[in-house]
Amino acid sequence: MGKITQEQRNRYFEKVKEHRKTIEAGLAKEKTLGELVAKDANGTGYKRLALAESTLDLCSWYVLINTLSVSLLGIKNEDYLIEARKVLVRSIKYLEDTVSPFLDSPFSDYEAKLEEIKDFDPDSRYRLVRKLGFAVQSLEDAFGDNSKYSASFIEIWGKMAAVSKNLVNLKTAIADTDFNSPVRNVVLAHLGLVKSLFQRSADKYREQYELYTHKQEDFKKAIVYLQSLRRLHVVLAEREEADTLKKKIEIWSSKLEADQKRADEHRK
Repeated sequence: MGKITQEQRNRYFEKVKEHRKTIEAGLAKEKTLGELVAKDANGTGYKRLALAESTLDLCSWYVLINTLSVSLLGIKNEDYLIEARKVLVRSIKYLEDTVSPFLDSPFSDYEAKLEEIKDFDPDSRYRLVRKLGFAVQSLEDAFGDNSKYSASFIEIWGKMAAVSKNLVNLKTAIADTDFNSPVRNVVLAHLGLVKSLFQRSADKYREQYELYTHKQEDFKKAIVYLQSLRRLHVVLAEREEADTLKKKIEIWSSKLEADQKRADEHRK
């Protein structure tokens, strides 16, 4: 890579100056909304949804500045990517506080939280989930494959899987996907995304176990994601899919047990 010229620097900093104003406004908005949540308990769920949206917007602006750095200077700006990661984590936390972070729990455990945002319609829920997914993927791509943060995205995708699932009203899901339901297509699409996120998380945690960490905790997490996916299939009365996953869980659990036994024997 050639030496960065002063002209390139000037163009970059001029662009950054423009976007910094937007970022500062976004941070101020987040602070104001946070103060509203702290002061007034009414409509807390909706306020947290607004916080999640606003921080996802912030994440996009931080990633954009890195994109400009790559485009105009030929180098990544990790400072802005790190800030993007911070606001992305905050966004997910706002969603966890809204609908719960539960991974494999009965719907009744968080049903009351969904009741607080009952007017947040299925289209808006699915749009928010897709917006979150776009932010996570954009940031992961911006960091690149060999980043020290690469492994942390497995956890981030897993958290996204949980909140995406918990945004769905599983009590009405079967009725909502009936052929006569006006929200059938969007709820089916949302559920399809949730299923793929759970399977992805299971595969990624197992891959991390097999190729990198060899920590049994990672394999256990992989199995938990499969169990969570199976619970979803059971709730949706998808018996064939649930039975297939049951067999897969048994195979993975047997593999983990065998690995544990081998590790114990090796330590003797």
